[in-house]
Amino acid sequence: MFEGSFVAIVTPFSNGKVDASALRGLIEFHIENGTNGIVPCGTTGESATLNHAEHEEVIRIAVETCKGRIPVLAGTGSNATQEAIELTQRAQKIGADGALLITPYYNKPTQEGLFQHFSAVAKETDLPIILYNVPSRTSINMVSSTVARLSSVRNIVGIKEASGSLVQVSEIIDSCGPDFEVISGEDALTWPILAIGGKGAISVTANLVPDKCAKMCRAAREGDVDKAKELHYELLKLNDILFIETNPIPVKAALALMSRIENEFRAPLCAPSEENLSKLKAVLKSYDLV
Repeated sequence: MFEGSFVAIVTPFSNGKVDASALRGLIEFHIENGTNGIVPCGTTGESATLNHAEHEEVIRIAVETCKGRIPVLAGTGSNATQEAIELTQRAQKIGADGALLITPYYNKPTQEGLFQHFSAVAKETDLPIILYNVPSRTSINMVSSTVARLSSVRNIVGIKEASGSLVQVSEIIDSCGPDFEVISGEDALTWPILAIGGKGAISVTANLVPDKCAKMCRAAREGDVDKAKELHYELLKLNDILFIETNPIPVKAALALMSRIENEFRAPLCAPSEENLSKLKAVLKSYDLV
């Protein structure tokens, strides 16, 4: 269900509120350009600064706009287990197809704590769950042996892996079996992860070029190594520039330059520096995006 190119979609704002019209427009843009699924309320969607009402609103907009055409994998993670349970249950009630749950951040649980956290959430929902490991954001790395333990839980079906370690990704693929969906969480490593057995990507870059990201995942699935590799290198500079400042600052600035959203961020995030904005514009021009 969660294979191929999924977009970690931004949350557009207008005058401090969720811009529902712009969000619907972005989702339609993705459906038209081959994106395989929408991931609202992830890191790129500024989930950390959405209140609960906004969180529900964004997921509801995604579900209602997709109308079953492509799946909605809703971000419902928290550093508090009970809150993660509640967010996941709300996403299920709204009609999401699955839940993406980040490892608890800041409180730095042990590996046993991670196992208990995700097991507890899974027990309280019927939604399929994709784990999300991104140590650069959370300060904790969920190791492959913990993922293997969790893969035996009935509705934990995969992981978005953003540790940056192809060794760790390989260990997860090897230990969890072919039905467990290992998904790239780093655009720069999407092709290498696909090449060693990954099933897809949850992409920041897809916000800008959904067609190319979808084509790369499709080429990998069809065994067209040359095409997948060609797209990997074609996207190299774009993947790089989108992390010149903290995500999602560059990608939202890029979408604003492309006139798809307003140039608005949720504090404490702010607009990029003039120097970095100039670099971003130059790369966007080289891809004919502005």
